[in-house]
Amino acid sequence: MSDDDLEKLREEKMQELQERDQGGGAQEEAQQRAEAQKKAVLRQSLEPEARERLNALSMAKPDFADQVEKQVVALAQSGRLQGKIDEEQMKQLLKKLQPDDDDYDIKHSGL
Repeated sequence: MSDDDLEKLREEKMQELQERDQGGGAQEEAQQRAEAQKKAVLRQSLEPEARERLNALSMAKPDFADQVEKQVVALAQSGRLQGKIDEEQMKQLLKKLQPDDDDYDIKHSGL
């Protein structure tokens, strides 16, 4: 391979990497827009007390809080919400969505 061939390969590789980086930026931007939209829907759909409860939950159980947020957004976007969700309704929603922690089975190994 000549120096010209190597240089051409380097340029092609650099072009590829730059295109890949630009594509990643667009994806990140789309994620940021989706997150902002989700937060706006939650702000419109939750009373302040319910939002505080959800924020506290996100500190303790982020995965579960994310699931609850998705459920609230889905309810809001489908038009099934009548007004804003208050703290009592949030408690009921959390109870419905909360996985049963009592459904575990401890097996005794017989040691």
